[in-house]
Amino acid sequence: MSHAECTELWEAQSDANVADSKILHILRFLRANLTRTLHVLCLIVFVAFSACAPKSNHAPEKATGDNLMRYARNIVLYEKDYGYRAEVICPWDTTLSLGSFAFVKDTTKAVDQDVKGVLNVPVNSVISFSATQWSVFMRLGEIDRVKGILEGRFVTDTTMRSLLAQRKVYDIGTEAAADIERMIQLKPDALLYSPYFDGNQGGLNVTGAVLFPFADYMENTPLGRAEWIRVIGMMTGCEDKANAWFDDIERRYKALSGLCANVVHRPTVFSDLAFNGQWYVAGGRSYIAKLFADAGADYIWKDNPSTASVPMDAETILAKAQNADFWRVINSNPFPMTYESLAKESPAYPLFDAFKNHQIIVCDILSTGYFEQSQCEPDLLLADFIYFFHPELLTGEWEGYSPKYYHLVK
Repeated sequence: MSHAECTELWEAQSDANVADSKILHILRFLRANLTRTLHVLCLIVFVAFSACAPKSNHAPEKATGDNLMRYARNIVLYEKDYGYRAEVICPWDTTLSLGSFAFVKDTTKAVDQDVKGVLNVPVNSVISFSATQWSVFMRLGEIDRVKGILEGRFVTDTTMRSLLAQRKVYDIGTEAAADIERMIQLKPDALLYSPYFDGNQGGLNVTGAVLFPFADYMENTPLGRAEWIRVIGMMTGCEDKANAWFDDIERRYKALSGLCANVVHRPTVFSDLAFNGQWYVAGGRSYIAKLFADAGADYIWKDNPSTASVPMDAETILAKAQNADFWRVINSNPFPMTYESLAKESPAYPLFDAFKNHQIIVCDILSTGYFEQSQCEPDLLLADFIYFFHPELLTGEWEGYSPKYYHLVK
């Protein structure tokens, strides 16, 4: 299986929010072990779909006070005398909790006794399992607090690549084969990990760090996913800076979506490419579906009730999406995507109107840093899509805008 194939499936699952995120764990494993055969893939996926329900600690606390989070649904934050209390909600069953955590600013104040982990903030050191985390530390000017990351060989950011080369940040392997010994040596205050459907933490408790489940990737909305910026702001003592950053994102996103709210013509759009004969289609309540809707487009699968990706065969896709105006895809290869390369990849692709009319919108993830930056720039993602769907609306602040992440396949 090629790196491109693994990344394409990864992208389809990530944008759709991966209702069964054990598949996400598997995809990360495959991306780091590309010599695995398709037989192994089939076996693992079968096991993943057979997984039992998540194991959570308890029901979410009925904490007093106002929730400081406005859009994120997988975390609740309350201001306390000692600092902040964070309750991470189980994405698969919102009646359950993945744990309560205290961010302690004033050590003279009593901390809630029922919390799972206590972090004195600002934290001195963390290990980050996802680029959606360490990229926020970097943009807040707090990257010195990050001591280790996963899958360093896939990093595109030049600053992080330099830090890895200088051993100022360590590559601690993959989630399937993390270097536990290195993590113990680094003595992090916190380990920011991606929670899985089965509740498995892979033996990370031996590191001695506070294990904080960072469930940003399971948020169903662009602003909900971006708002986790504020969590890292609280961890680093940069609340004001993070809040101002997110407030600006929110202002720009809402202004853009407002421009498209009452458009008369909503072009139709579908997404992603086939993977081994099947399409992993983002559900109608997914992250990418929300972006399409806010950009004034009519997503082909908008009536699908799922927040996750849904596997469909190519025939079903063709029957539903053949006449769609636009087709959005991700390119994980180091060379440009072309209509010739797509036609060689599948004889079905040239049958779509979006192919015939050269209306395929592509994101080159290696050159744009899509997985490292885009979750913090939902306003730019939205502006990109509006540029293609309703370019006449990009006026004022957005006059002369040039897309950052997407372009038409040449």
